Amino acid sequence: MSNDTTLVLGATGNTGRRVAARLRLRDTHVRAASRSSRTPFDWFRPADWDQVLQGVTTAYVVPPAVPGPVHEFVARAQAAGVRRLVLLSGHGADDWGDSAFGLDMRSAEDAVRGSTLEWTVLRAANFAQNFVGPPFRAPLAAGELALPAGTVPEPFIDLEDVADVAAAVLSEPGRHAGRVYELTGPRGLTWAEAVELISRASGLPIAYRQVSPAEYTAALVQEGWSEDEAHLLTEMFVLLERGATAWTTDDVATVLGRAPRTFEDFVLRAVAAGAWLR
Repeated sequence: MSNDTTLVLGATGNTGRRVAARLRLRDTHVRAASRSSRTPFDWFRPADWDQVLQGVTTAYVVPPAVPGPVHEFVARAQAAGVRRLVLLSGHGADDWGDSAFGLDMRSAEDAVRGSTLEWTVLRAANFAQNFVGPPFRAPLAAGELALPAGTVPEPFIDLEDVADVAAAVLSEPGRHAGRVYELTGPRGLTWAEAVELISRASGLPIAYRQVSPAEYTAALVQEGWSEDEAHLLTEMFVLLERGATAWTTDDVATVLGRAPRTFEDFVLRAVAAGAWLR
């Protein structure tokens, strides 16, 4: 077991907890950090960062939902002796143009890619597991998912594949330096096709309905989302409808030597866990 320490930010989140577990199985010394973990980390309390970074050689970075803080974090990491950064970002970020969506991820990429440290960026498509969490699970369980998404496909990526790739990259210094990996599933599905697969496998009557961006924003606000949060999620769907993220890649196979999991595989596991039972 190496004496090097790998810092995992967002360690109680979707990818962070999976990445930390995989690294521990590889006998990597992990410092798991989040606002609610034993090692506290808050993107808006930079005074505490130096202690978190002490003795760290590699860091897995899940950026905050606002642009800016990752720039200071990278500077602090470099000063603390960190040698490698692996950043989670979004699929096709180079093609997002003037979209209001993803400014946080693009800012984080600028910070990491502009540093003198060894870096790797993992750009993930929409997670398949988003269908079992907010804001999609409750409408699916109620029998209808209404989104501003039409016939443009999305190459949903399984979170388990994202975590497998992240753990591999974090464990292989030098091999992935300066690489940007676009992580997608093996094929694209429309959101309506994804809902149909969920309905068929679960045996539940679940329908998909396309709504306008304005209708979707209003529905989110009615559910309790803030105006800003609702607007940003709607902007993601507006961006997806441009086709900016519709393409697939072989990058999961490049890193892992195997194909990514299918959406059907995710659905079967979710149904077995009772994900959409009312």
